[in-house]
Amino acid sequence: MAENLQRQIYLLDPGRLSQETIAVTFAKTSRSPLSFREIAEGLTDEKSAEFHEKWVVGYGHASVAEHAVLHIAFENVSRLAIECIESNRLASYTEKSTRYQKWAPGEYYVPQEVLGEVYEATYCQCCDHLFQAYQNSIEPVREKVCERHPRREGESDVGWDNHIRSKCVDACRFLLPSAALANVGMTVNARALEWAICKMLTHPLTEVREIGLTVKEVAQREVPTLIKYADRVPYLSMTEDGLAVFADALGAEGSDETLRLVAYDPDAELRVIAAALYAHAGCSFETALSHVRTLREQQRLKLVETLLGKLGRYDVPLRDLEHAVYTFDAQVDQGAYFELKRHRMMTQTPQRLTADLGYAVPRLIAEAGYEEAYRTAMDAAEEAYHTLAKWNPHVAAYVVPNGFNRRVLMTLNLREVFHLCELRSQPNAHFSMRRLVLRMAEIIREVHPVLTAFMRLPEGANWREVEEEHFAQV
Repeated sequence: MAENLQRQIYLLDPGRLSQETIAVTFAKTSRSPLSFREIAEGLTDEKSAEFHEKWVVGYGHASVAEHAVLHIAFENVSRLAIECIESNRLASYTEKSTRYQKWAPGEYYVPQEVLGEVYEATYCQCCDHLFQAYQNSIEPVREKVCERHPRREGESDVGWDNHIRSKCVDACRFLLPSAALANVGMTVNARALEWAICKMLTHPLTEVREIGLTVKEVAQREVPTLIKYADRVPYLSMTEDGLAVFADALGAEGSDETLRLVAYDPDAELRVIAAALYAHAGCSFETALSHVRTLREQQRLKLVETLLGKLGRYDVPLRDLEHAVYTFDAQVDQGAYFELKRHRMMTQTPQRLTADLGYAVPRLIAEAGYEEAYRTAMDAAEEAYHTLAKWNPHVAAYVVPNGFNRRVLMTLNLREVFHLCELRSQPNAHFSMRRLVLRMAEIIREVHPVLTAFMRLPEGANWREVEEEHFAQV
């Protein structure tokens, strides 16, 4: 083998090459016989910008921009704004967690919209009340947690404090409003970032639009060409406004049903099995599906055992499971939704955050003797929300605490079901999420028991027991 044909695998150094140059280097390999190093050596930032202007902007070869990757730090942005920041599927996020950190008094965002308005006092008084109630709840809840979970022999001060704190703030966090400030780190390619900026610049909240402008300014220092045309998208705002008018005719309704499977394919198990065979056969999918239909139950079980029976603890199921798709209408507390939204491989359509669907009461809050103060704070937040919503429903969402319920429509495939339910059903997951995913797994097992029998859920875990143990009210 010629020396120049030896296998080589290496990184292009982002410390030496700009992200735009790296993107051009990868793009040019489709038509150049040169190595990536040689291509990069012949490029300058100016030549890279010219390439992107012609091919990415001019001819729409936007996939080239996916090779430029940025790491963006957001600090002291509201949790409500984070919903827009994290609404992009092709990006990665890590955020300040309400499960492991405590919020200090005053750590909330005051939107530009209320400054100087008659509603400013209502807004700030509500947030101050919620934050004070949050602070006041921590000690009685901590005492109850310590009573239930005494220090283990040999456990360090730090270890015991971490163990107790997470259980404590898991309940207290229900009081924190969406105005609470947080930090989030985002890793995203330039193509996805351009659309993310467009969404932020079109958002109804001033805070989010300001974040969008700042993100564009900061990102252009690294990718000056690839996102320079990111701008407000009238289509988004006009469509949202138009749909809202039509939706007014539907009115509003409450529901005691917190999770319902609204759509699925009854033959999905057969289709998954047929797809798995199809990959190794030479026939059409229709032939494979017809063959699976003729198999006896025992033969199908043997095929499913072959497909899923060898899964190790950390193995990911084959993509054949993606041919089974489910749609759920869910009602969860806002704290749970904030964790659910991170599962971006599913399609989520959330309703706007309101105070119209009631709120959950953690059992730990009640058993710590803090339920009356908790309800007083939540009821005051509900009243403040409705006062603000008559003026601006988007701004009113800032004062809605984590404990209030919210609806979201979720469409996900069975492979994502495995990931979501296995991860969020573990004992260390938040009880709101455990309750949701264990119920989801139970519902899917009722319609597709063969494939879901291989989900690696904690033995004996039951959503009803989670609800009984952790909720005084849902």
